[in-house]
Amino acid sequence: MTMSFRARVPGRTRLRLATLIAAITAMLATSLFVTAEQAAAAVLSQGRPTLASSVENGGTPAGAAVDGNPGTRWSSAFSVPQWIRVDLGSAQAINQIVLNWEAAYATAFTIQTSPDGNTWTTIHTVTNSTGGNQTYNVNGNGRYVRLHATAKATPYGVSLWEFQVNGPGGGGGGGPIVRVAEFLADCPFSHRLPDDPIVAPNLPGGSHMHSFFGSTVTNAFTTLTDLQNAPSNCNPSIDLSSYWVPTLYVNDVPVEPTGTTFYYLGEGVRDDVIARTQPIPLGLRIVAGNAKATAPDASSTARWSCLHAGQVPPSKDFVTCPAGTMLESYLDFPQCWNGTTLDSPDHKSHMAYPVNGDCPATHPVPVPKLRQVLRYPVNGNPAGFRLASGPGYTMHGDFFNAWPVAEMERRVRDCIRPIIKCGANGTP
Repeated sequence: MTMSFRARVPGRTRLRLATLIAAITAMLATSLFVTAEQAAAAVLSQGRPTLASSVENGGTPAGAAVDGNPGTRWSSAFSVPQWIRVDLGSAQAINQIVLNWEAAYATAFTIQTSPDGNTWTTIHTVTNSTGGNQTYNVNGNGRYVRLHATAKATPYGVSLWEFQVNGPGGGGGGGPIVRVAEFLADCPFSHRLPDDPIVAPNLPGGSHMHSFFGSTVTNAFTTLTDLQNAPSNCNPSIDLSSYWVPTLYVNDVPVEPTGTTFYYLGEGVRDDVIARTQPIPLGLRIVAGNAKATAPDASSTARWSCLHAGQVPPSKDFVTCPAGTMLESYLDFPQCWNGTTLDSPDHKSHMAYPVNGDCPATHPVPVPKLRQVLRYPVNGNPAGFRLASGPGYTMHGDFFNAWPVAEMERRVRDCIRPIIKCGANGTP
């Protein structure tokens, strides 16, 4: 005789089995629901340019809050108010904000959007936050999204492991393709030394004071091998390059930038030249600007301006920025390479700027243009401002390329040549 399963199983066991089956069914249903919900949201913020009101130190940059890595974080100075802003690249519909707070969380904050980084609209207000992982459904639209904290839970500042902005759609994308040939790296301040491994190699203390970004080990003795085997604080962390500038002093006190973005661009040349752009060769060293300038002449290629104060004309020397704004420095490096040498005796002659939209015959190889954008948390009368190299018109930048070859090639192929705006992760 065949015994049924039901007859062979005692009643108490049947009850436990039924409970277990129900639990598994509920778990699967929940799992399917979460997966479907996640698939319906596009992450708009990951790898996008960020700016913050302040950073606690060079190891906690604003970009760490949007790098998709829950082990890195942004943290502010030990005061409020504080804010962190992400640039989505173009106007986007926004339907969800996901926050992963570190122990130093904000108890009161607003979520705001802006079309231009100047005028802000509040789309969500929180007055009794308890930190941890938080998800807020919102309804907004804008290119810029900002978390503005007005109260904090600890004596420290406010700190986020992740600040994620989501929009409706099929997941993973960053909105429509923007036709700008660009990828970038956010590399915060790392350290200061009176060293320069390009201009004064192997001579510690042989230079004016420099502020270093990216590689955390750069000193007078640094070589390409050193950079390739050392950590970087860049977002993306695969950018092992070193960037440095003369330190800014305000009333003889060093001040470091809180916004440090290095853009790689295809602009300044014709589209057909962009289409044949080559990767920046590994180990290339470039100096742009003139540390020894005696006047704001043609050799001074850097520009000073004010963040959110377009009414102040840019200048080769320091400018007076209104209260509530920040002093900015822009510097474009040359983008035409001679194709043979990674450096030259003056650290400039192996590179050239384009002429009439093309690279000159002496420097026939177009590479991405490096644009250095630094934002310093100072404003007002610049009478007390100086660089370690002298007046504002002596601003200059040094670049020692240590991008992994495959990553540089991919970004040139996927972002620069097809004229597509990419984020720090090298995707649109």
